[in-house]
Order: sequence, then structure tokens, then C-alpha cells
Amino acid sequence: MITRARTIVEKIWDQHTVDELADGSSLLYIDRVLLHDRSGGIALRSLRDDGREVFDQKLVFGTMDHVVDTRAGRGSTTPVPAGSMFIDAFRTEARLQDITLFDIGDERQGISHVVFPEQGIALPGTTMVCADSHTPTLGAVGALAWGVGVTECEHALATQTLVMRRPATMRVEFTGAPGEHVYAKDLVLALIAAIGAGGATGYAIEFSGPAVELLDVEARLTLCNMATEAGARTGLIAPDATLLTYLKGRPFCPVDDEWEVAAQAWLDLRSDPGAAYDRTVRLDAGGLGPQVTWGTSPQHASRIDAPIPLPGDTSDPVAAQRALDYMALRPGMSLTGLPVDAVFIGSCTNARLSDLRVAADVLRGHKVAAGITALCTPGSTAVRRAAEAEGIDKIFIDAGFQWRESGCGLCFYAGGDRFEPGTRVISSTNRNFENRQGPGVRTHLASPATVAASAIAGCISDPRRG
Repeated sequence: MITRARTIVEKIWDQHTVDELADGSSLLYIDRVLLHDRSGGIALRSLRDDGREVFDQKLVFGTMDHVVDTRAGRGSTTPVPAGSMFIDAFRTEARLQDITLFDIGDERQGISHVVFPEQGIALPGTTMVCADSHTPTLGAVGALAWGVGVTECEHALATQTLVMRRPATMRVEFTGAPGEHVYAKDLVLALIAAIGAGGATGYAIEFSGPAVELLDVEARLTLCNMATEAGARTGLIAPDATLLTYLKGRPFCPVDDEWEVAAQAWLDLRSDPGAAYDRTVRLDAGGLGPQVTWGTSPQHASRIDAPIPLPGDTSDPVAAQRALDYMALRPGMSLTGLPVDAVFIGSCTNARLSDLRVAADVLRGHKVAAGITALCTPGSTAVRRAAEAEGIDKIFIDAGFQWRESGCGLCFYAGGDRFEPGTRVISSTNRNFENRQGPGVRTHLASPATVAASAIAGCISDPRRG
């Protein structure tokens, strides 16, 4: 019997350990294997070619998101090179191996890390893997979730297990309360700027503190989504009453007596008082303003009203100078007022209903500035339908946005949709790497509110000044 105080990471890990191996790693039971169109068909076909079967079809879920067309009236064709082949292969393998697939045209379709919490597939205390680096998003529901390669994904499909090394634990505590137009995106960008893009390498981050407790579950999903950008193995938040309210009644959640038992077990996952962490980081959410990135890494973030720093004042002056050169910026310049060519609201980071509501509140009664390309890609078909029921689509369209179907879309360039070289974009996505949204595209990351305010102004704009 374990009597020492444990963190939530340790509790979930211990509950899922099948065996401790001689090299110090663990053989873990995996509760859910999650697939998408870009690699799901490959993993399933490889498994079949090897003469193996899916261990438990009920524990495998897939969705079409990475290479689907997001334009209105879409079908299985896509502008992504070979994209239709990926879609058809995934659909075929999912049917042959009898797994649940949220296909194009299914009301449950959407971006993986939006639909799996939305449907109640991601649940507290579970272990989940997906061949996608932003799988830690699902940790916002108190799960242990991480991205894996296609080979590991295939192994999990065949055995419902993976060999993993236990991560170190980092507690990130956000004290205080966020101010006006300061959102989860701003909190996590400030964290990454403080500890660096590799500051959490090898760690599982547990987000906590008064500011986190104030966040709704959709905002918590944003926090955990970007744990990856700090180098973390995963990120998670302990279950609480807010989470239980969010989960209850979702399609794949327990019901009736099973719900009552599960809910209590989930609350018991919270880290014990006195549990030891390998590292603790504290940030005052009350002292933060809206954040915008100026470089080519999420760690290149600062307050929207702060000047761009000198490369010598950063942790990596060479990388900072390269980033400034790519972004065509200079130290000391103000981000506020910097002209942009395009804006994008979408991705697994910030395209949930609450994100679209925030952006719509900023856009209501306004028009996108002349010459600005503006697009919104809801995170799931369910989000899109709910937004349309509230009239949010009309606000976006009247303002001058393209209102698209759900998918990953312009979060990353895979040969399909892209912005033109030299385009300066402010985006609600999670990565501002060189060429991320197209060759030569310059991406600034921000919250949906900041993106919407910038669309109206035609330049990077503080949503508090609206």
C-alpha cells in the first residue's frame, strides 16, 4: 500500500503500470489510442500487413482533421498533395478494423484535441496517446496524454501498452486573477517566455493555482495544448467541480451510478498535500497583459505594449537575431501598431466555442480593415453548429471573415492552404516557426481577442483599447 504523498502524475502512472522494467522504464496500459487522417491509415494498414489486429476496437477513436479541406462545400478531395489518398486510406482501414471514426460529414468531426474532450472520450485518470505533438491538450481533463510516433501508435493499437519512462514533475502555479482581455493563451505564452521553449523538457507540467481554478475547461485546454511548446512531455490539470460540470452528459462519459463512482475517483486524483515536485514555477496572472510573439518560437513572446527586446537580452542571442531577420523586425520596435496582412482564428489551441464568442464580442459592429485577409476555422463541426445557432458566424461574415469548415487548416502548411510569402499574419495558433503557415510567412501568436482586434485595426492591436 502506498502511503507517501503523490502528485496526480504519479497516481495515474502507478494505476497504469503493468510492469517495471530493468532499465527503469515502465510498461504502461494505454486507455485510448487516438488517430487522425495524416497517420491513422498508415498505422492501421501497417498493423494489418503484419498480420495483427487492433487489441480493443472500443478503445480506438479517429477523426478527419489534418489534411481535410476547410472550404465550404468540401468533400473528400483536398488541396493538400496526396491528401485525398490519406483520407481514403484512413476511412478504408477504420472500416476494415471496426474503429470509431468521425468522418467528413459526421457531426462529431473536428480537430482531434477539440473533439475528444467534447465527446467525453478524454476522461480524467486515463492514459491516451496520439500521433500528434499537441496531444497533451487532453491533460486539461485530468488525463495523462502525450504524442507518439506512428510506430509507437501501431504498438499501442496491437497491445494496448507502451514502454515509457516516467517524467519528472513540474508544478506551474498561476497566482492572482487575469485582468481584462488576458486569457489562457496569454498566461501560457508568458510562461514559455519565462522558462524557454526547452524549459520543461522531460517534465510533466501540472498547472495549478487560483488563476487556473478560475478558468473554464476550454481555457484549460489551451494551457495544456501549449505545454508542448515549453518542451514538456505532457501537461495536465487536476479534476475539480468545474471539470465535472463540463463532462457530465457527454456522449462517451459514464452515466447514472457509474458516473457517481467515476466522479469521486476522479476528484481523488488530485495531488496530495505535501506531494513533492522536481521543479516549481510561479507566475502572477494579475500582473500579465495580452501577449504577442515577435520571433519564430513561442518563447519569443512579450506584452503587447512592450518593445521588441535586444537579442543580447534573450537566452539565445543568435536565434533571436535570426528570428528578427526572418520577421523583418528590429529591437526596440513596438509590436502595437505593426501592420498585418492577414489574421487567422483556428486550431486545437483556440477554436472552441468560448474562443469564437470572445472574438465575436470584439468584432461585433466592426469591419475587417481594408486589404486584410481574415479566416476563421471552428475547431469542430459541433463548435461550428453551436456558433451558428448563436449567430456568431454572421458576426464573423459581416465583419469580413471567411467562415470555414472544421479542420487544422492554416495552422500548418502541408502543401495545401497557405498564406503568400512575406505575409505577416497574427494567428490564434500554437506555433510561429519559420514557414509554418506557408513559405516565408511571418506569424505572430496571440489570443483570439487580440487577433480580432488586430483584424479591425489592420495592425497588431491591444484588445483592451477597443
